[in-house]
Amino acid sequence: MKDKTILLNNGVDVDASLELFGDMETYNETLNDFLESVFEKLEEIKKYKETKDMPNYAILVHSLKSDSKYLGFTKLAELSYQHELESKANNLEFVLEHYDELVNEANRVINVVQKYLGENVNAKEHSANKTLENDFILIVDDSDIIRNFIQKIFKDQYEIMVAKDGKEAIDIISVADPSKVGGLFLDLNMPNIDGFQVLDYLKENNLFEVIPTSIITGDDSKEAIDRAFKYPIVDMLNKPFNEKEAKLIVQKTINHGK
Repeated sequence: MKDKTILLNNGVDVDASLELFGDMETYNETLNDFLESVFEKLEEIKKYKETKDMPNYAILVHSLKSDSKYLGFTKLAELSYQHELESKANNLEFVLEHYDELVNEANRVINVVQKYLGENVNAKEHSANKTLENDFILIVDDSDIIRNFIQKIFKDQYEIMVAKDGKEAIDIISVADPSKVGGLFLDLNMPNIDGFQVLDYLKENNLFEVIPTSIITGDDSKEAIDRAFKYPIVDMLNKPFNEKEAKLIVQKTINHGK
């Protein structure tokens, strides 16, 4: 059995995370997901910092903030949030001055998680292993944690495809029979092609009547909500959410119009 005190003694709010994940088994699996994705995410954050691309930098630190909140990494969540706000304000000076602080805390968290998990780190499931022959639901989010959490909830009920950004989502939808897409669950704030561009694609190709679509997002601003509901979406779920809330929106979406 893993020693939970390793997390607690290093400031990880495990109890708050269990309110979302329900049990330590699911939480531990999600920690595995975090380790599988965090190094790539930090590399992308570094790239956008070095190219002074503040819009995409903001999207990536927002994702890191969301992951950290889900897993109880309180300090990393707070630092990521500060970077998100300042990069959205195009404050490159703040980003450059405080970048090392963010990365050092991320590395500290990684070391704590690795110590806690030991060698028991599982490989994550890739959507490339799925086929498009059967009905499926599509989860689009730049957070591995969100995608994998939803996959774990519904793996015994539905065929699931995942996409890490809007481009991957459009690539999947464009080659699928739209009637096979039982539900689309879409984040708004993603790099490359964001959720609103996917919504535009659905609208331009008259796919809303065929593909029931709901939003899962950490952006609860009035502007984002009002803009999203200008499209014929089914509903919106704000992060962080728990298993019960995820089940409700999935059922509502896949049963929409039936």
